[in-house]
Amino acid sequence: MNVTCLIVDDEPLARNLLTEYVRKVPYLQLADTCSSPMTAIEVLRNKPIDLLFLDIQMPELTGITLLKVLQKKPLVILTTAYSEYALEGYELDVVDYLLKPITFDRFLKSVEKASQRLAQLQPAVPVIIQSPPKENPVIENQPYHQPFVFVKDGTKMVKIRWNDILYVEGLKDYVAIHTRQQKIVSLQRLKQLEAQLPSERFIRIHHSYIVALDAIDVIHKERVQIGTVFIPISDTYRKAFKEFVDRNQIQPD
Repeated sequence: MNVTCLIVDDEPLARNLLTEYVRKVPYLQLADTCSSPMTAIEVLRNKPIDLLFLDIQMPELTGITLLKVLQKKPLVILTTAYSEYALEGYELDVVDYLLKPITFDRFLKSVEKASQRLAQLQPAVPVIIQSPPKENPVIENQPYHQPFVFVKDGTKMVKIRWNDILYVEGLKDYVAIHTRQQKIVSLQRLKQLEAQLPSERFIRIHHSYIVALDAIDVIHKERVQIGTVFIPISDTYRKAFKEFVDRNQIQPD
């Protein structure tokens, strides 16, 4: 589920830090950053925002005052250097309260809380919930050279072409197959699906992620970029991924 975010903070360093944190989380999409509450009001009027990172102490209006004047509020995570505002923030039903300086692990914990609350309200994207591919000889015996795989959907078989898959995300007992057209959620382990994917076209770069090699746009130091999504590279899979990159880059004369 993609979560569209807005950062509101009058301090440039704080905005830059939160922006970097947002970019590290694959399902967060940054819509805009604002240095004042008045600018934020205009953004909230014109863009659909799921999650607001809101500083409290700002000129013109405080973050608390902004929350009180907004008629339609997104989910809110307050960010501030002053702990005395925590109680008032929670009375306004904010998701969480982050005390500066904010660490990434504390940021991620807050984002997960917001994501769970959004999931309870409504799904962010249409999904197809599918039955596990047990006792399905078509899937189990699928040759790697074929350009597709069939996934069982109730009494039907849905064809997913290798060329359409961007990346696969592990969600405990489920996998989310992100394609160019939709996201398909299937009741199976990531390891099961990994065994079906052709190794010459897909590579695992994280405990929770498999990426399509053709879909990678940019390789950063700690992550890969597919479109607007950033996917982390974990230490466990870093060596194998680096070897792949080394084999497929232009070597200097």
